[in-house]
Amino acid sequence: MRHKFGYKKLNRTSEHRKALIKNMLNSLVKYEQITTTLPKAKVLKPQADKLITLGKKNTLQNTRKLISKLQDEGSASKIRKTLSKRYQNRNGGYTRIIKAGFRYGDNAPMAVIEFVDRDVEAKKIDKKKIEKSKTIDKKTDTPKEATA
Repeated sequence: MRHKFGYKKLNRTSEHRKALIKNMLNSLVKYEQITTTLPKAKVLKPQADKLITLGKKNTLQNTRKLISKLQDEGSASKIRKTLSKRYQNRNGGYTRIIKAGFRYGDNAPMAVIEFVDRDVEAKKIDKKKIEKSKTIDKKTDTPKEATA
């Protein structure tokens, strides 16, 4: 029998575990795909699915629950406006876990957790645009802007 085994502790205190899950949920909503260890991904999957289900019924109470859980109004609005519309006809199973080998330093099992039917462009949100490459003027040995 599995009495008193409700969740994985992940070798963390309760406050640290709550903060870890909240931050990973925010990253998953923002980028729609994150790479983490396999045990963390397994803990995150039901939490993420519950948030999408909560966002599908667009009421004030559910909006407040989302903001309370995520501590970020931007993530909560993305769940309500984008993700809940995307999964309107799906009854659960909004995320998938793909095993991704083992980490180099400590050989920990890694996994990629992502939304099913995710937006590929969401991964590139924070990537900075590549500045114009600088070339060196051979005559004066000073950098100059390349024209492209």
